[in-house]
Amino acid sequence: MARIGTGYDIHRVAPGGPLILGGVRIDCPFHLLGHSDADAVLHALTDAILGALAAGDIGELFPDTDPKYAGADSAAFLAAAMALAVKANYRVENCDVTIVAERPKLSAYKRAMQERIAALLGVSPTAVGVKAKTNEGLGALGAGEAIAVLAAVLLTRA
Repeated sequence: MARIGTGYDIHRVAPGGPLILGGVRIDCPFHLLGHSDADAVLHALTDAILGALAAGDIGELFPDTDPKYAGADSAAFLAAAMALAVKANYRVENCDVTIVAERPKLSAYKRAMQERIAALLGVSPTAVGVKAKTNEGLGALGAGEAIAVLAAVLLTRA
């Protein structure tokens, strides 16, 4: 049996780096605002896995009102979602991520993100798609005020 999940996350940018996306540190003059490290890629992937399992969402498991998650590494959130998948006897077949950001240019970081995500999910890098798009100058994303991420994951019985 296969299960598909989707995830979405968005965070506002704020002055001062580093930016963390897909578990990769990107040196740039801004970071994403959030209670944890605000890694929108790992947040969207966590929600995609939780969605495929019909297990709620990241905010239910790791509420931003809980001080123990302040500054947390989002890899821990993804690991928790993966633990739920394993417990339910599912594994990730593949995932696909689209990052919507006007800046910084992400082409030089996509391979590192792909490899880091693959390691976190326990899959081959060939099972991880990472794409970067702009919002063509439209809205808050296009003005560079935020970064958004869409993710999809396919789980199958282990």
